[in-house]
Amino acid sequence: MSAPPSGVPPLRVLEALGIGLSPTGEVTEAVTSEGAYYLEQVTITETSEDECEYEEIPDDNFSIPEGEEDLEKAIHIIGEQARDMHILEQQTILPARNVMQEAIEDFLCNFLIKMGMTRTLDCFQAEWYELIQKKGTDFKGLGNVPDVYSQVMLLETENKNLKKELKHFKQAAEKAKEELLSTQKERDFHRMHHKRIVQEKNKLIADLKGLKLHYASYEPTIRVLHEKHHALLKEKMLTSLERDRAVGKISGLQATLKNIDIGHIQVPVIQDSYESASITRESGDRAGHSCEKENSSEGPTQKSLREAREEVGYKTKMKNEKKVSSETGGAACSDLEPPGSIVMHPCKDYLISCSEDRLWKMVGLPQGNVLLTGSGHTDWLSGCCFHPSGSKLATSSGDSTIKLWDLTKGECTLTLEGHNHAVWSCTWHSCGDFVASASLDMTSKIWDVNSERCRYTLYGHTDSVNSIEFFPFSNILLTASADKTLSVWDARTGKCEQSLYGHMHSVNDATFTPRGHIIASCDARGVTKLWDFRKLIPIVSIDVGPSSGNEVNFDPSGRVLAQASANGIIHLLDLKSGQIHKLVGHESEVHSVVFSHLGENLYSGGSDGTIRLWI
Repeated sequence: MSAPPSGVPPLRVLEALGIGLSPTGEVTEAVTSEGAYYLEQVTITETSEDECEYEEIPDDNFSIPEGEEDLEKAIHIIGEQARDMHILEQQTILPARNVMQEAIEDFLCNFLIKMGMTRTLDCFQAEWYELIQKKGTDFKGLGNVPDVYSQVMLLETENKNLKKELKHFKQAAEKAKEELLSTQKERDFHRMHHKRIVQEKNKLIADLKGLKLHYASYEPTIRVLHEKHHALLKEKMLTSLERDRAVGKISGLQATLKNIDIGHIQVPVIQDSYESASITRESGDRAGHSCEKENSSEGPTQKSLREAREEVGYKTKMKNEKKVSSETGGAACSDLEPPGSIVMHPCKDYLISCSEDRLWKMVGLPQGNVLLTGSGHTDWLSGCCFHPSGSKLATSSGDSTIKLWDLTKGECTLTLEGHNHAVWSCTWHSCGDFVASASLDMTSKIWDVNSERCRYTLYGHTDSVNSIEFFPFSNILLTASADKTLSVWDARTGKCEQSLYGHMHSVNDATFTPRGHIIASCDARGVTKLWDFRKLIPIVSIDVGPSSGNEVNFDPSGRVLAQASANGIIHLLDLKSGQIHKLVGHESEVHSVVFSHLGENLYSGGSDGTIRLWI
């Protein structure tokens, strides 16, 4: 802005919105949103023609009064507490000010400065000063602008600022409202969760009290059962004495019948001072899912006569048809004839045998009389295994199923289906709640007997899984496969923990010692290997081939290992001395071997249809 010409009174300092001159010359101040605006002080040194005296305006420091600072602090506190309603109710009280009325020209200049109309301001000042110099108009009569206009401008500015603050507080209030709703929902959720937990707690307490009362009633029941058990034991002892007495009376008749049929009895050749006896295994063609007791109502004499007649009429012809699978891989498994299996009862002198005639038979020892016969499978039986308690039996078959039998009721209780091909082997877990099976479909399965479903399917072998067995009293599972490997599995997770390599041909069977520290395995070329289960490394390899080794089994002491060979020979390996003995007697392939409970006798089953006792 240019200075006025000489002779004209100096231009007073223009004030922005709310800034005026007091009578004493002090600058008054109003706070606006844009801040205070004022013109620079100009000192006119030229001599004025109108000889008017002008006083200098002091350049005071403009500062914000303490009241305004307190107002800002209060507004900040109110914003944090979201009390916008309280702010709306407050009345804006302007402080009393002793403000001098503005001259008209100053009011116009301030207005133009506020609106940013600088060119209009320059034109106005030039024309205004020109009129003053001409003195053609008396400007003293125009007067000053009333103070109300200045106050109106200040109020408008303050009103605009308050609207902005109100908008800000409304936004804060909306945000606080959303947070409050979210907190209320979270509170309701936790309250509901707490109520549910309290209900479950009360229910559990009630169930616990009921169970305590229920278990308290078991003790007298157990006492009654113990008494009944002792009574049954006494009856059993008396029955055994009567049976022995009756058997002694007919022993002469049995000897006569055996002499008559001496042409049918097979007398094996014994080596290494081992004696043998033969027990002829019977075959049957009955179908249906049942087990039949062999004339339990007959007396001892009638039973002996019937058994003698059945022995005379025994069929010596065996089935020549062999079940050959189209998925067999490897030259070591060229003959896939279903292997028969024999197992000993865990407690009693009973023997279970299964064969390709689709039947399993329970034989009493040492007489060899058939106690039970089970039928139900639609194809040959490959293996069987007793429940740890001895009350149940599991059988595997070429019909791709596993059947569970209740020996006390004499019937099939459950059929497990899931394999795509023949099942070679099955085994019980020591707890009696799980059964594991190995199949030609290259998988093994772990079955939950209680839920009657497959718990895990074990994948990893690349060929038929021929054998499966649980480690004693643990969750470790051992499988032997035609892919020339043995695998150790964790039955809890269904994962393969370790694979054992070393065989050059298909592994037909693998088993643990009773102590579980050694694994024995045999393959299709007659090679038997012993493995250290703790280190999972091979200990020794024994080659008794080239005939295939079908099964291996330890005696109860774990010092003698028996191997069933395809050439009809049974090999006995003394682990302490390292000597190998041979038992010769079977006319054809030996499928299975098992020791008696004390390890004094050995039983073997072969494809010639006989079970032989080696003493």
